[in-house]
Amino acid sequence: MGRITGGEILKRVLEKEGVRYVFGVPGDQLYPFLNALHDSSIEFITFHDEASAAHAADAWARETGEIGVVTGTVGPGAANLVGGVYPAFTENIPMLVITAQNQTFRSYPDHGSMQALDQYALFKPITKWNAVINSWDRIVELTERAIRTSLSEKPAPVHIDIPSDILHQTGEESHIILHDRENYREIKKSSGNDELIEKAVDMLLNAEKPLIHAGGGVIRSKASKELIDLAEYLQVPVTTSISGRGSIPEDHPLCLIPQSYGAIGAQAEADLVLLIGSKLGDLDFFGRPPMWGEVENQKFIQIDISGEQIALNRPVDLAIVGDAKEVLKKILFSIKKKSKKREALKKNEEYKNYEKQWSSEFEELSESEKIPIHPLRAIKEIREFYPRNAISVVDGGNTTVWAHYINRVYEPGAFLSSSAGDSGHIGTGVPYAVAAKLAFPEKDVYCITGDGAFGYGVLELETAKRLGLQITFMVLDDNSWGMIKSGQTLYYDKKYVGVDFSEIRYDEMARAMGCYGEIVENPKDLKDALKRAKESGLPAVIDVKIDREKIPPDFQTLATIWLEGCEPPPKEELKETNAMKKYN
Repeated sequence: MGRITGGEILKRVLEKEGVRYVFGVPGDQLYPFLNALHDSSIEFITFHDEASAAHAADAWARETGEIGVVTGTVGPGAANLVGGVYPAFTENIPMLVITAQNQTFRSYPDHGSMQALDQYALFKPITKWNAVINSWDRIVELTERAIRTSLSEKPAPVHIDIPSDILHQTGEESHIILHDRENYREIKKSSGNDELIEKAVDMLLNAEKPLIHAGGGVIRSKASKELIDLAEYLQVPVTTSISGRGSIPEDHPLCLIPQSYGAIGAQAEADLVLLIGSKLGDLDFFGRPPMWGEVENQKFIQIDISGEQIALNRPVDLAIVGDAKEVLKKILFSIKKKSKKREALKKNEEYKNYEKQWSSEFEELSESEKIPIHPLRAIKEIREFYPRNAISVVDGGNTTVWAHYINRVYEPGAFLSSSAGDSGHIGTGVPYAVAAKLAFPEKDVYCITGDGAFGYGVLELETAKRLGLQITFMVLDDNSWGMIKSGQTLYYDKKYVGVDFSEIRYDEMARAMGCYGEIVENPKDLKDALKRAKESGLPAVIDVKIDREKIPPDFQTLATIWLEGCEPPPKEELKETNAMKKYN
């Protein structure tokens, strides 16, 4: 044995954890770590921007269930990471954020060094735990602790800040003891309290109109099969949060699309709700009437991996702290012992019919032959082009709302969207798609994005090209920040401020980076354009010129949620489109 650097130790800890990729932007303070990765099983994936690298680490964790790892150098590199760490924090995604820091004798407190930044304080509000590793001897201990903390109970990003002299420092290799996963962190998740599980079983069997509401925790615990088995055995309708989409196929007879008439009706009428892995955020209307039942009439059973999530937005009648998959296994086992499988219920068919009423107009609009292209027509063509198991990434404001109406999800992990999640973050589309394709190279990956959102990560087309990834990006191009423009249209009589772009040819930008690019202005050309994009074998951009006047029917509902408690504009300034009037 010889002497090894702190960078080499860090690399070995990550190798033991089974990390396959480190996403990031290199910097000179990271040299010892980067050098250690040269002959490692871990591949460093460089991006053009640290936030995009963090988004990729986020998506990797969502798709694989493994911790995502991202790194940035001191000062500006660390600061740029924040935009990518924040959505992962709000949506409980496990991520290890590694930042280099100035030397120990220059930092904490700083005395005027270049690129100085209190990175510990910067990341504290958007991480579950963070630490400065100011000793070579503690690299293993604190990195393992970070990983353990990130993956335990409610997952979230964690952060370690390592001064460059610690990364460069050498010590005797014999002093370093590395551990396998099971030797330093929990491998098997909690299966919940048996007594409480039996109470939940009795409540479910005695309910007249039970409902299951599945959140992102179902996806992360890989509990989709258990969820479907339970729903089918009891013939219970299932609604999902936006982050829970894909936990049950959206064409399943018991699945009700979020915010559809069927879902809202089932949620309001249920006498018992089994809430799994969801905190009932604003897009779930916080579990409040009239979208849900009155507290005194509607009982709630909540299953969550974290006790602090229990009753966050609505009181519950029974709380089970445990992993969704393990708890559902026990519930289903007990129910099968106590009850026979139930027959299909007429009420469920009624809810499904309400859902069809909700979706019928969107389906009609998706057939539009008009020029400029209706957003729903573009989304319909790309969803129909790709198979059920394709991974769809959705990014943008209005684009995300339009996609919700027609872009169906059929499998766990087949839907990635931060703009539709708790953070509402845009600009994730390209890096999310890159990471998804790395995770599942055998699957098709497509991204539906607004032009504003696409602009954040457009240079990462080069990253996709460098990695040899065929991904198709459909850019719904309205030359504006479409969602904000919609608000200024409806509420402020088209007094536009800061929302319009000049004409940008995204297809030409793609070709400049060695990718495939095509512009589409006629809806009849969409299908052939998608075919050419896939057959190119390259990252592909289809720049779709959409109708700039179209506003999603649910825009005003969303604005009401986000602006709750704010004084509305004067009534005479509210301009409703025909579509809006139909939904209000």
